[in-house]
Amino acid sequence: MERIFAPQPGESPFAGPLSGEPRRPMGPRDPGDAWVEGDRGRFWGRFGSAGLLVHDAGKGVLLQHRALWSDQGGTWGLPGGALHQGEEAVDGALREAGEEAAVPPENVRVLFTSVFDVGYWRYTTVVAEALKPFDAAISDPESLELQWVPLEGVGDKKLHPGFGTAWPDLHRRLLEILDPS
Repeated sequence: MERIFAPQPGESPFAGPLSGEPRRPMGPRDPGDAWVEGDRGRFWGRFGSAGLLVHDAGKGVLLQHRALWSDQGGTWGLPGGALHQGEEAVDGALREAGEEAAVPPENVRVLFTSVFDVGYWRYTTVVAEALKPFDAAISDPESLELQWVPLEGVGDKKLHPGFGTAWPDLHRRLLEILDPS
């Protein structure tokens, strides 16, 4: 049985209250902005979550250095977050990447998706290529910084544990598409 927890006033929606730590502004929330908990753990996004792994042949992969108040704050991951009710994962990943990193959806083409599913919650990584170069920009408080990282350098970062686990397979699949020989 899943349980859903909405953040309370004064606490971050991505972690419990952190004494002395900055917190996310408590603006309007979507009904999907809640924790889901079950026998496999606690996860963010009542309707699941999604993130965008965008690769630019000249720059590398766009990574987000996660705000300290967020779950696993200070680690590197993908722009992404909770899906809205009824929202498809690809649409949610593109929306979140636009909100957090100013990724223009018209500049990317989806190559494939990868799903981590625990039964009562799922995270979809949407892997895309940049069709036209763009400058990513921090466009909300969820990032400490954004960085284009060469494929070979992604594993050298302190990655969000979920992304770190998924990266070897995502990297392999991306390389197969980029160099099918």
